[in-house]
Amino acid sequence: MGGSSDGEQEHHQQPPTAERPPVDASNGYQTRPHPVSRGYMNGVYYPSWLVYKDKTPATLDVANITHIFYAFVGVNEDGSLRWIDEHADLVKDVDGEKGALHALAKLKRQNPHLKTIVSIGGGADSKQFCTLAASHNGRQTLAKQVRHLCDRYKLDGVDIDWEHPKNTAEGHDYVKLLQECRNVLPENTYLLTTALPVGQYILKHIDLRAVSRLVDYINLMAYDFTGSWTSVCGNQAQLHSPRGGLQSSYPELGVCATDGVEYILSKGFPSRKLVFGVPAYARYFPVAEGPGCSTEGAGEMDYYEMPDEWVDNAVVEETSVAAWYVDANSGKGYITFDVPKTVHMKAKYVVHKNLGGLFYWTGTGDKPGRLSLVAAGKRGLDE
Repeated sequence: MGGSSDGEQEHHQQPPTAERPPVDASNGYQTRPHPVSRGYMNGVYYPSWLVYKDKTPATLDVANITHIFYAFVGVNEDGSLRWIDEHADLVKDVDGEKGALHALAKLKRQNPHLKTIVSIGGGADSKQFCTLAASHNGRQTLAKQVRHLCDRYKLDGVDIDWEHPKNTAEGHDYVKLLQECRNVLPENTYLLTTALPVGQYILKHIDLRAVSRLVDYINLMAYDFTGSWTSVCGNQAQLHSPRGGLQSSYPELGVCATDGVEYILSKGFPSRKLVFGVPAYARYFPVAEGPGCSTEGAGEMDYYEMPDEWVDNAVVEETSVAAWYVDANSGKGYITFDVPKTVHMKAKYVVHKNLGGLFYWTGTGDKPGRLSLVAAGKRGLDE
């Protein structure tokens, strides 16, 4: 759903014929808005394919985490679920269990405060949503199977990560899909969340007031504002839009998280159901010496892979709430990423706006100790 790990997923994908999670026939629950907890979320996405890099669920910083989103389980056009990597999910030895899903269940048993949620779709496996969501049978099939998946693997709920409904018809089907999921996932027992970008070009297709009556949280993906797809490089996850000559020449560099937050809240969406996303990865631009330069050769790297020196010596733009560093010696050039200070500032913004908390793509991308982004966010939310 963003971050450097989406591409890695392809290395371990199973064919569509991999074993499907079985179907549960239960249905027919009443729909009511879920009461939102007074506590803040400080959640992380856990990409299952990182078990191949020894980044298992047990390596997550559970002391600073409230929710874990297991990414991803795939979908077929008929609404049935499929394993994207059955070996990682169910077979590989992970934390003394068979598969990452059982390892996640073990982690939850050991840390009962955790909420575990399975994320369906993701950036590399969303194209099937438009077909399945347009079908009553497809929506019902998906809802029944995610309910069974939650019950079988002791998960607390489901995250619908359709990237993204691209027109009014798909936006309407998206809401109907959420409704079907809520019907079989009663709000007093299960969480229902969804991930959306900050861009109004997507959000305008969705009835956000209707979504608010169905979900516990929207996870707002407040990152990926710049990359190989933009004409020049800039801050990839800025809170506010910088003002200056660069933004006048390249309006795309003015894209910021607060625009998405304000738009969603303006549609009557409850602030405490909106969770703010933080990237635990960097984007780099090898031929750039700062914002506004060429995106040629753009790439990504996890935050934990970066030298501590880059973090300690990063330029922190307090007005936009963003950080960057230039390192010609590494071949990475201009690097845009979050640091503990910017995450702490974003946490204070969350508190100020009475939002639901923070989430990180990904928990495994974080650094330990004093440079931890997850810990910095938790401190900011708790203060």
